[in-house]
Amino acid sequence: MTIALVGSGEYLPPMEAVDRDLIRRLGKPARVVCLPTAAGKEGAGRIAYWSQLGVEHFTRLGVEVSTLPVTDLHSANDPQHALVIEQANFVYLSGGNPAYLYSSLAGTLAWEAILSVLADGGILAGCSAGAMVMGGKIIGFPVSKPAFNLLPGAVVIPHYDEFPRWMLSLLRWLAGKHSRFVGIEANTALVSDGEHCEVLGSGGVTYWDTNAKQRFVHGHRFAWSHVEYH
Repeated sequence: MTIALVGSGEYLPPMEAVDRDLIRRLGKPARVVCLPTAAGKEGAGRIAYWSQLGVEHFTRLGVEVSTLPVTDLHSANDPQHALVIEQANFVYLSGGNPAYLYSSLAGTLAWEAILSVLADGGILAGCSAGAMVMGGKIIGFPVSKPAFNLLPGAVVIPHYDEFPRWMLSLLRWLAGKHSRFVGIEANTALVSDGEHCEVLGSGGVTYWDTNAKQRFVHGHRFAWSHVEYH
C-alpha cells in the first residue's frame, strides 16, 4: 500500500517531479484515474476544471490517464465506475470539501475499488481534501468528522504554510492534545506505506504530538510509529 498526501498544488507544474517519483515506484506502466469527487458540490464547471487539469497533467508525464465523474453517492456506486478504478494502479483525489468527499465515498463500490488498487500494490494520492480524508479524522468545529484512517491516528492539515501561527495553534487545539497532527506544505507530499513515511517536494511536513514538534523536508524518512529519522 502506498498513499501520498499532498498539501496543495495538484496537477500543477511544481508537482511534476513528485508525481514522476510516484509513477517510478509503481515499477510498471501507470494507469491513472483522477476523481474530482471533493468538488462535487461546486458545480459542473469546477468538476470539469479538475478533471481536465488532471488529464492534462498526467498526459504531460507520458502515462495513461482517465477521469471519472464520481461526484456523489450515486455515481460512487456505479459498477462501471468501480470497474475503471479497479483496472487502475494510481488513483488521485483532487481538492474540495473533505467531509463531502468522505461521505460520498465511504462504503461505496468506488471506495472498495480504491482499496483493491492499494491491496494490489497501487497508489492512492490525495491533495488538500483528498489528503485530509486519509487521516484518522477531519477536524472541525464544534465536532470533527470521520476519515478513512489510512494514516492511522493522523489529523492532516494541508496548506500548512498558508496559515498564520494563531490559526495553527487553534487547529492543533481542535485536533486534541493526544492527536498526531500532520501539517503538509504546498507542493509537498507525505508518502506512506502505513509504517514508514517519506517527504517529497519543495516544502516540508510538520509532525506535532504531545512529545515533540518536528519538521521534515524532501528526502527525510521516518517511522510512523516512532517518528524518528532513518
